[in-house]
Amino acid sequence: MENYGFVRVAAASPRVKIADTKFNTQEIMRIAAAAEEQEVSLLVFPEMSVTGYTCGDLFGSEALIKSAEDCIGEIREFTRAKEVTVAVGAPVRYGCKLYNCAVVISGGVVRGIVPKIHLPSYNEFYESRWFASGADFLTDDAAGTGRFLDDGMNFVREGFGGEILYAGRRCNISPNLLFEMGECTFAVELCEDLWTPVPPSSFHAVAGAQLIINLSASNEVLMKHDYRRQLVCGQSARTVSGYVYCSAGYGESTQDLVFAGSSMICENGTVLAESERFSMDGTMTVADMDVEKLTVLRQKQSSFGCVTPQGVGASGMSRSYMRVRTAGRLSTDFGKRLLRHVDPHPFVPEGNKGETDSRCREITSIQTLGLVSRLQHVNAESAVIGISGGLDSTLALLVTVMAFDRLKWPRQRIIGVTMPGFGTTARTKGNADDLMDALGITHKEISIVPAVEQHFGDIGQDPAVHDVTYENSQARERTQLLMDIANRNGGIVIGTGDLSELALGWCTYNGDHMSMYGVNSSVPKTLVRSICRWTAENVFADEKRLAGSGRSISEILLDIIDTPISPELKPADAQGRITQLTEDLVGPYELHDFFLYHFFRFGCPPEKILFLAKKAFAGAYDDATIEKWLRKFLSRFFGQQFKRSCLPDGPKVGSVSLSPRGDWRMPSDASSALFLSGLKD
Repeated sequence: MENYGFVRVAAASPRVKIADTKFNTQEIMRIAAAAEEQEVSLLVFPEMSVTGYTCGDLFGSEALIKSAEDCIGEIREFTRAKEVTVAVGAPVRYGCKLYNCAVVISGGVVRGIVPKIHLPSYNEFYESRWFASGADFLTDDAAGTGRFLDDGMNFVREGFGGEILYAGRRCNISPNLLFEMGECTFAVELCEDLWTPVPPSSFHAVAGAQLIINLSASNEVLMKHDYRRQLVCGQSARTVSGYVYCSAGYGESTQDLVFAGSSMICENGTVLAESERFSMDGTMTVADMDVEKLTVLRQKQSSFGCVTPQGVGASGMSRSYMRVRTAGRLSTDFGKRLLRHVDPHPFVPEGNKGETDSRCREITSIQTLGLVSRLQHVNAESAVIGISGGLDSTLALLVTVMAFDRLKWPRQRIIGVTMPGFGTTARTKGNADDLMDALGITHKEISIVPAVEQHFGDIGQDPAVHDVTYENSQARERTQLLMDIANRNGGIVIGTGDLSELALGWCTYNGDHMSMYGVNSSVPKTLVRSICRWTAENVFADEKRLAGSGRSISEILLDIIDTPISPELKPADAQGRITQLTEDLVGPYELHDFFLYHFFRFGCPPEKILFLAKKAFAGAYDDATIEKWLRKFLSRFFGQQFKRSCLPDGPKVGSVSLSPRGDWRMPSDASSALFLSGLKD
């Protein structure tokens, strides 16, 4: 059973009764049984979940401490026939000190105990009254002998932290334990540890933990939840980790405080799942964490390991870590059910108008300022753009207009050139003419038909043969015209090609592939459409100038957005309609953009990309169609790298860029065989 790098995790905030360890233990085991049914690998409970966090001076009671240990033994036995690993909170005595601990249990064995380091003793908190700090167990000694206990099921290293006999079994007690669960390594911190300037999880992550769990008891006051959420998201982003945060809920004492069962599961700064607070029945929040993705991101981020466990920070963390194997689940059926949203359009902001406005405004600002800088640097007197009436040239023109407006240069210095050829249709030509007219730029029209026909005669090309030579001759003629017009007018050619076309190599080498500054070079096709729509509704919505046809800029843009994508290099049909549809030839751009995002951003192998695409596009495309176009994507991506190796300059706007000078350095003769072999025939 393939896990595709995922691990199913859960945070549970059960109803508790203060100091009623038997009731609390039954609730823990009841929820653990439910988690087992849902194929959860790692289940996290709140801080002091066995006793309740708000016991106060009852933590000085021998009866409570002994009962908590007995209950841990009961939970341990409960897990013996289970695959789920559980982390529960309990008071643990070592020597003559009491520690606020997380106890990690799986397969009938207490795998390790992690004491809390930072004890809050301010405002409503008074933990130092009852507990000692886990810093007692930190050591710089990475040596020491070790031995297996419990019939070879548990390993204890002498001289590391502390060795404790607890709940009838020996294990290590230390903040610096790394728990291995299959290919996932997790570490533990408790509540206040996260709120410190240098949280222990920062060191845990650098030491190898892809997943951090936090057993917490954080009460509710106005606006605290928002801040807490920022802390969890921020730490997961900073440590490039998954973060499971679980806080105490209903049943904790309300003498002075209210606990609402706030739980959340984050991955590299993004919330995957979040509990409903203020529940009286207890909650369990479940999500599937992509550990493989986190590993790849860390590998690619060269500065990730610049703060090492060997460095001693404000937390006083030691450099010594111990790895502990658990008997965690390895058999979750993610194919049957994946508990995370897979966005079919990862480049496109959808659903939230505010986010759409913010992202589109930022992208166009990056494009605009990049072009402004280039125009000033080369002392350009004009900008030349080939206008086809399609999406890409439209966005390039809009960005150029915004750049000239920023510079307070007259728009007439923008030269838009329409170059009708053998496949140009009235719709695209009319939209191109009207858009230039409404924007107030200089418009030139040059038919490429005579020049291309003469070229066909020169090279012996039969005009009736509509092959690649027939198409590329038109593209190169257009580029030659634009370059020479730019030279004649002291300007530069603004490139129109987008990121999706570059990924597929869907451009003519030394034709539309070439320009003097490519403003769309890192904007994927699905995003080009969204930005054009946003500009129609926001940037140019109030411009009153109309085209000669009487249409506004917004009306023209909306018609361009609705026009089928085509290079228009082959003749139209008898009714003058487009016959050459790009997505019929290379596949749907929404699929290719999805493939590109996961291949580039997270280094996903083809089989995982296919798995995710099936989840994201369920109901839109059948499995065979998705696999067909994934094969096409991989073949073209590898085969067309030579075009990307010599791209013109252009601004990076997002996390995915194929610039040979920046994000993507790939040999043009790399083989695709390994990647295609990952897709079963």
